[in-house]
Amino acid sequence: MPTNPLAQPRIRIAPSLLASDFSQLRDELQRIETGGADVVHLDIMDGHYVSNISFGIPVIEKIRPVTKLFFDTHLMIDQPHRYAEAFVKAGSNGITFHTEVVTEPFELIEYLRKLGATVGVSLNPKTPAIDIEQYLSHVDLVNVMTVEPGFGGQKFLSDMLDKVTELAKRLRPEQRLEVDGGINEETVQRAVTAGADMLVAGTAVFRAPRPADAIATLRRQAEAVWKHKTA
Repeated sequence: MPTNPLAQPRIRIAPSLLASDFSQLRDELQRIETGGADVVHLDIMDGHYVSNISFGIPVIEKIRPVTKLFFDTHLMIDQPHRYAEAFVKAGSNGITFHTEVVTEPFELIEYLRKLGATVGVSLNPKTPAIDIEQYLSHVDLVNVMTVEPGFGGQKFLSDMLDKVTELAKRLRPEQRLEVDGGINEETVQRAVTAGADMLVAGTAVFRAPRPADAIATLRRQAEAVWKHKTA
């Protein structure tokens, strides 16, 4: 099994490329990498599973050579098994799929591992944590959606924090708990208090005057809570 670069427990800031300036993707990626991002979050939308369409495999192929950041690829699509290999070949390091569209999660998890990707599962706001109970121990990452999937810039759903807390109690130290949606200076500490350690932030980073300052602020606030929790 490939080494999991996310296995070490620590705070990770994962700017979501969906909020970037798509006419300047090379510059945007270099700004967040030099600005201290740990991961770049890639929201893939197909217009079927979610109503919006974002970007896909050709874009990932083009941006892979311009950054060394881990590509955390979030497939908000139907039939993730059908497209997973192409995303990994294009440069995705980790693949997160939605449990709601997969009938045989164990088969997909095994397939993704054979492709050399880390494996994540994502839960929509209306999907309870118990729905992933049987395969929770088999994944590297759990992504809790704190907005409805499909669009950036939405308001943080505070009532999802109970789900984060519930899942945090069940995960091993090498498994990551990601919160995706509405993360900013006002919500980041609440997410970490609940148990998240991987924080997806789109608008808060890419729409800031200086993304590096935004990343530093989010990290400082998150690590202040993290250090207290792990002391």
